[in-house]
Amino acid sequence: MKLGFFTANFSEKPLEEVVKLVSRYGYETLEIPAYEGNGQLETIDVIKGNTAKNINKMVAGYGMSIQALSNHADSFLIMGPSGKETDFIYKGSAEEKIRHGTESLIRTAQAANALEVPIVVGYPGVENWGRFFFFPYGEGWSEYEEQFAERFTPVLDKFQEYGVKFAIEIHPNSFVYDIHTAERALELVNDHPALGYNLDPANILYLLIDPAVAVDRLKDRIFHVHAKDAELAKQNIALGGTLMHGDMSALDHTYRFRIPGWGQVEWKRLITELSMVGFDGSLSYEHEDVTMSRMDGVEKVAEFMKPLIIKNPYEGRQDKLFNKE
Repeated sequence: MKLGFFTANFSEKPLEEVVKLVSRYGYETLEIPAYEGNGQLETIDVIKGNTAKNINKMVAGYGMSIQALSNHADSFLIMGPSGKETDFIYKGSAEEKIRHGTESLIRTAQAANALEVPIVVGYPGVENWGRFFFFPYGEGWSEYEEQFAERFTPVLDKFQEYGVKFAIEIHPNSFVYDIHTAERALELVNDHPALGYNLDPANILYLLIDPAVAVDRLKDRIFHVHAKDAELAKQNIALGGTLMHGDMSALDHTYRFRIPGWGQVEWKRLITELSMVGFDGSLSYEHEDVTMSRMDGVEKVAEFMKPLIIKNPYEGRQDKLFNKE
């Protein structure tokens, strides 16, 4: 395992400036945004000429490598919402948004191939997450299942063609939001080899799901992990429950994203389960902590996470008590 950094944490800075900054703190790998207009990496440019080679050379010059590209924004359009809620990503009709999201995600796989990056992280989206609830239209979710298989099977086929994995981030307000829907999504695409998951433990702790159990159930379909923590504020949960709406920075809000070590994720237990299922990827630090600055996070996360990273699996013992050959 390695400690990674999601460069979108400093989306206002050029990519090299971010790489130079975080390399000093011992981060080893990068997750880089690749949706259109992100300001750090444009897929249209990456697939041309020597751009990919030059990016890799720059990153290697700081002793780092790229583990994943992120297309969280555009990929969300493939299943929606397709109304005004996503106009900030792309303005157009529902059909135009689906096409834009699909083309952008496939181009991200092509860029990942050019960069020799194994993983693209994204969302499938969903038109109306409220349909998870059985009332008033209990058949609504099964319709989304058909839509997922129809829209994502061709995308996954292109990912496989490019030799890249698609890691859906398990997240509320999206088609895959818990362990059941993650397992079901795999069934819907016949366990497509290109499909797996980005486990952000903070996102599912929100729904009282145990991240370690998610690892044990999904096993080698965990392709990538976000190093992000969460806090269910005890003094507020009796008022708003886990699905409270509103500004997460409000003093009375139930739920807060935190940096690792400052929330309720049991990191040693989670990393242990990752090791047990053979995970050898990156834990990519994403900052959404409303209580402290990003630079506070850069420093504190490196100090907290680096001693916990399991660098290599257990080799076994060779003494007589353990080796009967």
